[in-house]
Amino acid sequence: MQSEYDLKNLRVRKLGTGRKNFCGTTVQLEPDVAAMFPNDRAVNEALRFLIRIIQQNQIQTPEIQSDSELKSTNK
Repeated sequence: MQSEYDLKNLRVRKLGTGRKNFCGTTVQLEPDVAAMFPNDRAVNEALRFLIRIIQQNQIQTPEIQSDSELKSTNK
């Protein structure tokens, strides 16, 4: 090792589950799901599309009343 290297500020990087994550939440895809996507951007794009579809369907779906609510309003 060269004498000019300053190792006093060197930090040890943890590996495994105790490792600090700097980019947010990490999600592990099952192999069959991961095989469908070429990269992380494609996964995010597909999930955002699914979120939009779910949100649109929730807005368009009228609220369904229960049987007891229907009986009380028909009296």
